[in-house]
Amino acid sequence: MNKKISLGLALSLIAVSIAVTFILTSFFSLQSFNTKVVDVNEKAKKYNSLQTLDSYVRDNYFGEINENTLSDGIMKGYVSGIDDKYSRYLTEEEYLTEQNDNSGTLVGLGLTIAEDESGYIRISEIASNSPATDSGLLENDIIIAIDGVDVKEIGFAESADAMRGTEGSTVSLTIRREGKDTEYSFTRRSIEVTTVESEMLGNYVGYIKISGFKQNTSQQFIDALERLTANGATSLIFDLRDNGGGLVSALSECLDPLLPEGVVATAEYKDGHSETLVYSDASELNMPMAVIVNENTASAAELFAASLRDFGKAPLVGSQTYGKGVMQTTTELENGGAVILTVAEYKTAHSECYDGIGLTPDVPVENDVEGFDAQYSAAIEVVQQLALN
Repeated sequence: MNKKISLGLALSLIAVSIAVTFILTSFFSLQSFNTKVVDVNEKAKKYNSLQTLDSYVRDNYFGEINENTLSDGIMKGYVSGIDDKYSRYLTEEEYLTEQNDNSGTLVGLGLTIAEDESGYIRISEIASNSPATDSGLLENDIIIAIDGVDVKEIGFAESADAMRGTEGSTVSLTIRREGKDTEYSFTRRSIEVTTVESEMLGNYVGYIKISGFKQNTSQQFIDALERLTANGATSLIFDLRDNGGGLVSALSECLDPLLPEGVVATAEYKDGHSETLVYSDASELNMPMAVIVNENTASAAELFAASLRDFGKAPLVGSQTYGKGVMQTTTELENGGAVILTVAEYKTAHSECYDGIGLTPDVPVENDVEGFDAQYSAAIEVVQQLALN
């Protein structure tokens, strides 16, 4: 038999339910409000301290304040204050330089320089296919003047800035070699940075050296891979020593032709959600492979190495890697600058994140003997042994 309740009792139950709901909602709203008030108060303290400092400096500083420089300094200080070694604020000029670097192209002369003990500038490397290539300049030549201005007078940093410029502009360098000074004139132009080098070794071992992952790296990598396989390579060595990483998008395109179809790596974000970072299609290269790594193999380069190993494609040869398994995004700000911020950690589909730990090689080898690359030799032995199995 169905039991009935009176209208009065029903209304009472509804009232109680509404009251409980109101109390719970009020409680959690109050908790949220109190948290926000504390947060607002804390922020107010920080900004009030900054305002106090600003007033004091403006009232007492003897020199002139450049407002743009001051603003950039405040932004840099804020990001520096979160104490993350991979996050940083970029001024508008620094952001443009970062974009050019990531693109894999640069505008200039094609010279890598270093401060010489004499106080002048030493040429440490000359890029191929650059304005400096056919000039007759040599590594270890000394730059003593730029557009007639003595390097010692203005210092290394300002001299390096003076060598930069827009495409099509000109610059003259005074070069000292064996006590003789000669002036050279150059026209700056866009230069493609080579991040992938390859060669065929003995016994049809293909060797690919990747120095970084930039926007043009994937095409250079695919060209090298196709060239080696077309010429009969039966095994491959990927050398990622001293590769500090770069763009994950470029890394993904390099891994794609090597791995089977599926998710290769994921990114795990602060709020707990994850996203696919690297995905491979159905095409897959099957042949013996090995990856050479060292203590300077970091970030995207470590992910490349970890992915090939975790999918059973290649053992790692060399020394323990750096251990950077966190990802940064770059966001442009209204002032033309940008913030590079650590937003996630990443890992392969088959192993945990290696951040702060690094990758332990399957074949540990140290380069202890000067003039002999033991890691390179060991990698050749590894792929040759794999070819026999």
